[in-house]
Amino acid sequence: MTSLILTIIGPDKPGLVEHLSNTIAEHDGNWLESALSRLGGKFAGILVISVPEEKASDLTDALQALQKSGLKIIAETADEQERPSTLQAFTLELIGHDKPGIVREISQALAKRHINVENLTTELVSGSMSAELLFKAEAHLLAPDNIDLDDLQSAIEAIASDLMVDITLN
Repeated sequence: MTSLILTIIGPDKPGLVEHLSNTIAEHDGNWLESALSRLGGKFAGILVISVPEEKASDLTDALQALQKSGLKIIAETADEQERPSTLQAFTLELIGHDKPGIVREISQALAKRHINVENLTTELVSGSMSAELLFKAEAHLLAPDNIDLDDLQSAIEAIASDLMVDITLN
């Protein structure tokens, strides 16, 4: 078996997941993991599937044929790498006034400290006391064991004084 990572995007309409799952199943593929959602009026997602190695090429061709329905698909062979066991997992939750550059500034603070973003979810939400838009983010992170969380907390808070930041260790 070989694992494929599929990135998909297309106009949001009923039946896209069915077409995708049927195509995968017709080539003896197994749907393993996915994150699919409607974003900006489009249907977008990423998924991991496994397929017998001898059928991977035919499956990739069949997935490309789905473009006639407007679904663009990029298929890449997964490159599984063993992670060092010395990494520490934690979650960063952030909520604050929306402004351009929040993700860039937070990601720079993380990268500077060799922290890997495993999963990032962001959204704009209305404030509970006002109609003001708030930027909300949740990130699952992996960091070296020797990470100084107080230093990270200070760096994130320094990015914008009006951001309320909560860092939680799993």
